[in-house]
Order: sequence, then C-alpha cells, then structure tokens
Amino acid sequence: MRKLICAFVVLIAITANAEVKLPQFFSDNMVLQQQSECNIWGKADANKMVSIMTTWDNKTYKVKADDKGDFEVKVKTPKAGGPYEVMILEPSAVILRNVMIGEVWICAGQSNMEMQMKGFKQQPVEGTTEELLRCKDANLRLFTVKRHVSLTPEQDVTGQWNEANSASVRDFSATAYYFGKALRSMLDVPVGLICTSWGGSACEAWMKADWLKAFPKVQQIITEEDVKKLQQRCPTALYNGQLKPLIGYTMRGAIWYQGEDNVPRYDYYADLLKAMVEGWRADWKQGDFPFYYCQIAPYDYSLIEWKDSQYLREQQAKAETMIPNARMAVLMDAGLEYGIHPRKKRQAGERLAILALSNTYDKKGLPEFATYKEVEFKNDTAVVSFDRSKEWVYFEHGTTSKNFEVAGNDKVFHPATKVWVSRNRVYVVCDEVKKPIAVRYAFKDWVEGDLMHDGLPVSSFRTDNW
Repeated sequence: MRKLICAFVVLIAITANAEVKLPQFFSDNMVLQQQSECNIWGKADANKMVSIMTTWDNKTYKVKADDKGDFEVKVKTPKAGGPYEVMILEPSAVILRNVMIGEVWICAGQSNMEMQMKGFKQQPVEGTTEELLRCKDANLRLFTVKRHVSLTPEQDVTGQWNEANSASVRDFSATAYYFGKALRSMLDVPVGLICTSWGGSACEAWMKADWLKAFPKVQQIITEEDVKKLQQRCPTALYNGQLKPLIGYTMRGAIWYQGEDNVPRYDYYADLLKAMVEGWRADWKQGDFPFYYCQIAPYDYSLIEWKDSQYLREQQAKAETMIPNARMAVLMDAGLEYGIHPRKKRQAGERLAILALSNTYDKKGLPEFATYKEVEFKNDTAVVSFDRSKEWVYFEHGTTSKNFEVAGNDKVFHPATKVWVSRNRVYVVCDEVKKPIAVRYAFKDWVEGDLMHDGLPVSSFRTDNW
C-alpha cells in the first residue's frame, strides 16, 4: 500500500494541469451501496480517458469522456465494509478517502423530513438532548442537500458527507437519523443517508414537467419568475434543483415525509404520489425500488386557516394500495394539536425503519401496521374488521374509544356511545342511530389516535365516500 501511495503522489504531480470534477456527493466519507454496480460520474476534459481504481479489490476502471467532457462508470462493490479509498488516476489525481460500503437511502420531503435534531425555533424534537449524548457512530454517514430551486435540471448539489456525531446529527433530519440508526442496529452494516428536503414543499415541486401533464389542476407552464416567487411550492423546482443531481446514485430505496402542503389539494394526492414514485423509479433505473413514507400526523389545521387534512391522510392510505413496493408509516398517536411539526420524530423514523427492515431486509419479529378492511352492519351495531391484524386490535388507553362516529340514512354523524373490541374487530353503537350505514374513526384534523395493533397505530378511516 505504501508503494501505491507513493506512486499516486508522483501521478498527482504529473497530472496537476488536468482536472476531474465530481459531484459533491462523491467525496470523502461517502457510502456506496453494497454488492452493486455503483454509478460514479463527473466532468473531465473532452474525449479524455478517465481511470478509477477501487481499493477494496484494486481494480481499475477506464472510460472515455464524451465531447462535452461527461463521463460515467460503474464500479462493482463487495459486501458491506470499509473504510476504503476510491482513486481517480487520470486525467487528474483525486483520492476519495474513508469510503464505506453499506446501505444507502434517499430521504426526501418537506418540513417534517427536514426538521433537524435540534428542532426549529421554539419547536423542539423530543429526546434531542439524550440522543446527542450517545449518537456517535462512524458507520452512520449523513449528507444534507442544501436548499435550491431551479427552472432547469441542475448537475450538482451543495453538501458534504459526515460521520454521525453530536455536531453532524444536531443539524441533520431527525426522522432520517432515527431511521438510519435503527437500520444500523438491526443490519450491523454501514448506512448512508442522503437527505433532500425543504419545509413547505409541494409534492408537485418534486416532479418533472412531463409527469404533471396528467394533472390539469397543476400549473403547466413554469417561468423563472414562478420559481423565484413560489420557491419550494413551484412545480418542478425541487426536482430540478435538489433531486435531479442525485438521480443515478446507486441506493437501496427512498423514504418520504410530505403531504402537509397538499392538504388544500388533497383530492388527487394519491394519483400524484403514484406518478411521482413511478417517475423517480423510471429515472433512477433501479426497478421498483422500495418507497416508504409517513402519513401526515394529526394537527389542528384551522390554526393556519386550512381544514380537512383527514382527506389527505385518506389519500395517503389509498396510495399504499396503488404503488408497488410502497408502504405507509402511520403517526396517528404522534401528532401535536397546536404544531404542524410534531416532536415525536423518533416514532416517525423508527416506523419507517420497521417497514424497511420487514419488507426490504426480511427481518422477522417486527410489528405490523393493521389496516381497515370492511364494515358489516348488524341491526344497530357496526362491526369493523381489519387486515394485517393477526395480533388483534386494541385501544391504547382502556377498553373503549371516543374517536368513532356513526351515521344513518340522513348522513349525519353522531359520536358513538358504545365501542368495544373483540379479537380483530371493533363494535360500534350509537344510541341516536338505530340503523347505521357508515362509520368513521378519527376522521378529523386533530385527534389523538388510540386504535392500535401490535404497538402501532391504525390510520384514520371512513366506510362512506360522501
């Protein structure tokens, strides 16, 4: 190895006048996806030969830059391990040090994904102090993409890879951190997280213009003035500025926490999210990679003069049935009545990790989110049943719940007067509704969800479509 380094130093001197430029996410401390053919790309002089050597196998890869100087090469990675080095041998000499091989995830969304471990001003994250005292982990690597909007696709982002420690974790997404920490614990391999998010961002902002043509309610012609004015809410602006440069970085999957900005436009969110995921997958060319997302948590939206976020939550639950290899983490018990940024980010990150560990990594013994299946009406009683409920449902704070409502033919909902559980069924009775035809659970903006299964909350739901 000493001879190799000496030879490399000589090579640096010889090639000092040439230049290779890599995107910022190809740098010291990065994590590459294990047992894959990982894409590495960048810029060199036009038509120059580029040579890259990987120290885990001492293999050299050669590729010729095109007429514009663009090059891309695939390097074969081994099982998880490290640290290693990636060396650009020609036309210029560059060493990427402390490179780990492991599991890589993209973490995207709006403010509840962006919310750092230190919290926002006067909006803390629960448990931050304790976590910062014990978060040091050289095998958990973090990369935050700096906020940037653009009318046209960018080629690079601003950010850097850091090992997890109190300083880097403090400024990193709390949800993503807890997700990565859980993966580290269960998988015992290096984990790399690339977080690209922006508070208040619309789903439409993370999509290409072509994908939005199917949605006539979405602004179709975007100008530079629109981007400057609307920023993170402008259709395509974050796809171009914060996502497009990452596309192609070989990874395992993506996690997503977004939806609050789309509450006023809830009616087509499931189709919109499906189109976004399909678009990301088509661009990434990694098949139907895993996509796990958080359902937005309860909050009193009247405080910002909005309402009916339960319909957006319903659309998110619907999307789970429409998108292959996608699952939703429920947060009905982890909201904040007076704050759109819940403090319980550990629950968000760990529940996303449960989905990944169970469905992507086939880890056994982890809990399951039960889902509403159907309702049957027997005289004055509504009998609600659930899927994925082998451990049976229950109420978090006793033997009954105040979160159920019942309606008859007049379509007027009344609070249930009797609610009880037997096995995986909930029985609901309302004295004012002798012949019920519809039931709703926790179907409002703010509610403390209390219907549980296997330690996890059940999503709000309704049996009607009024």
